[in-house]
Amino acid sequence: MSEQALSDLRVLDLTWYIAGPYCTKLLADYGADVVKVERPGSGDPARNMGPFLGDAPHPEKSGLFAHLNTNKRSITLNLKDAAGRKLFKQLVTEVDVLVESFRPHVMPGLGLGYEVLKELNSRLVVASISNFGQTGPYREFKASDIVEYAMGGPMYNTGLPEREPVKLGGTVTTTMGGNVAAPYILGALWAATEQGIGQHVDISLFEIQLGQAERRPSYILNYAYSGDVSVRAAGGGTLGIPYAIYPCKDGYVQFMTMPEWWPRVSRMMNKPELLTDPRFADFDNRLRHQAEFESEFLLPWLMSHAKREVTQAAQSEREAALPVSTAADLVTDPQFQERAFFVHIDHAVMGSLRYPGAPGKLAEGGWVIRRPAPLLGQHNAEVYGALGYSKEDLALLREIGAI
Repeated sequence: MSEQALSDLRVLDLTWYIAGPYCTKLLADYGADVVKVERPGSGDPARNMGPFLGDAPHPEKSGLFAHLNTNKRSITLNLKDAAGRKLFKQLVTEVDVLVESFRPHVMPGLGLGYEVLKELNSRLVVASISNFGQTGPYREFKASDIVEYAMGGPMYNTGLPEREPVKLGGTVTTTMGGNVAAPYILGALWAATEQGIGQHVDISLFEIQLGQAERRPSYILNYAYSGDVSVRAAGGGTLGIPYAIYPCKDGYVQFMTMPEWWPRVSRMMNKPELLTDPRFADFDNRLRHQAEFESEFLLPWLMSHAKREVTQAAQSEREAALPVSTAADLVTDPQFQERAFFVHIDHAVMGSLRYPGAPGKLAEGGWVIRRPAPLLGQHNAEVYGALGYSKEDLALLREIGAI
């Protein structure tokens, strides 16, 4: 395969942390030439976020940064310096897309707002990924993943009904933000190609939480139509038994049982007596005696079986069950192995490491790792040299703090 789907796309990446870098990673992994602009000396703050190889913090050993910045080239550039801004404007004339994740006042405050940029490159697509969008009373608010998750609504519906709301683990909102921003950019690019004009794409992480397809639209519609404010749903036992996450010999399994599947549960466990025990004669009885079923039958059976054994036994009887996978389980999972999902990438400092692979496959022109995440400023000579700057010029620009 000589070319990828986005091989002709040139992107200038001014983003940091997670949302923006994940957006530009998606573009880079499908072929775009993404030049990552970083602060001289310190670079993207994600370089200081773990996990770190060997648990030794180092800007070139961050697993998070390495994952989010594959296939990109790194340059250093000081946008607060006049010479740095001159370099930046030259770079803008050479690209199709500029992605930035500053607060809304930053780019205009540097004299680099969209109106200025489109004069430099009329077909330029500028994507601004911010916490609350480019307009509105919250536009300048700082935020973190938990802030977006709480203010955007999802938190109210996660957690136990009798307890306070809780956040799902990990970087839920920021990763989703990058995932949403990438197709918006591609849509704007199509318009730029067909109409010959660029545009400013305004991505709000706050609004993504409200509009994403993870339960929120249904809750909002329910409120709009009935006035009901949906609360956290109760746990297992509401549909069938078992219906919850349970421990087993080597971890945990999740069951999702319908009331009429009780005979399947009996066969799965090889416990025919469950069908004649009066405590479990019908669904109402099973609800009343759920604790007895779990302590006398289910848990002893689970603790004598591994999660894969439990899953296979359940599936053989068409009972819905699945293993709760750990990271160690995932990297050896036969489905991922068959589809060659995980890839090994050689990094100049960290060596060969395993990385998650393509989020989707194309028959032609798909996802390819061409290079690992870059070292800070690794491509200064290459990128600035293409603009006509010599080694002596770069030494001077470095000396005055422009790069």
